[in-house]
Amino acid sequence: MGTSELMTAADVRLMQGMAQRVVATSPELVNADASFGGLAWNWGKGHAGDGASWPRRLWFSGEDLVAWGWAQLPRQVKRNDGSVKDITGAYLAYQVHPGHAGLVDEVIDWYDTTAAGLERTVLPSAADESGLARWAAHGYEPDPDALGDTGSWTQLNERDLVDVEQPVLPAGFRFRTADEAGPEAAVQAHLHAWTPTAYSAESYQGVRETAGYRGDLHILVEAPDGTMASSTIMWLDEVNKTAEFEPVGTHPGYRRRGLGRALLLHSMQLARAAGATHMTVACLGAPGHPKARGLYYSVGFREMSRDAPLIKAKTAR
Repeated sequence: MGTSELMTAADVRLMQGMAQRVVATSPELVNADASFGGLAWNWGKGHAGDGASWPRRLWFSGEDLVAWGWAQLPRQVKRNDGSVKDITGAYLAYQVHPGHAGLVDEVIDWYDTTAAGLERTVLPSAADESGLARWAAHGYEPDPDALGDTGSWTQLNERDLVDVEQPVLPAGFRFRTADEAGPEAAVQAHLHAWTPTAYSAESYQGVRETAGYRGDLHILVEAPDGTMASSTIMWLDEVNKTAEFEPVGTHPGYRRRGLGRALLLHSMQLARAAGATHMTVACLGAPGHPKARGLYYSVGFREMSRDAPLIKAKTAR
């Protein structure tokens, strides 16, 4: 049975629990939007501003969530540089438990009804062959723009937390946690790295209230002048003893100094101390986006899975 209404924090906790069950048996089927940390980050930073355009539907078997769809519908996004971005199409984040694979048709039907008349995009896992066949049967095709040399498809990378190198920071820089540095510093670190962005103090408050957030696993690099030059949040899945970086960013004025590498190495050591034995991080996978991928590869990550961007024209049902 499925239920449909707007997304809530309780829904996110259910989805995270399902993600943990899928990771335990079929990690290659988890894309970045349906991971334990990805769900928390996307919900936390955006629900205050965009939640009214986020319908969802949940499917249960007994008390267990076995499939869900989270539609993100047209809206205006106001960014910190004063610009406004108009989102005119629909996007679906979703997950279907491999033991209930037949539900993907219901997820697609719900999405087509919810986003009728709009251009629709979705990012299934490229490893989900049966799911991809069902999306194709419903009229979804590979998205040529997303698949181009500078396209927006993502890959999920992994490494075990053994033999983690010691981090080396330039003189005068130091590691901080968000608990130590405080909310204002944590927000500024993100704004420095990602401007223009819709992120704000309200966004960070939402992130802090999300299940799985820990201020001691939100790590920053402070420059000698007090600027928060680099930062990341780690999301610890205690059930599977894995942790996920989401997001990772560095101030443009402090790049190419080794801060990102040092941040990742230091953070992985903290994740291991917190009980994680495995680490993941997502990045853009297209050839025209080599920088983040190269950084992650340089500290031991390798591709684990990737998504397969699909699109359906707005004239289709």
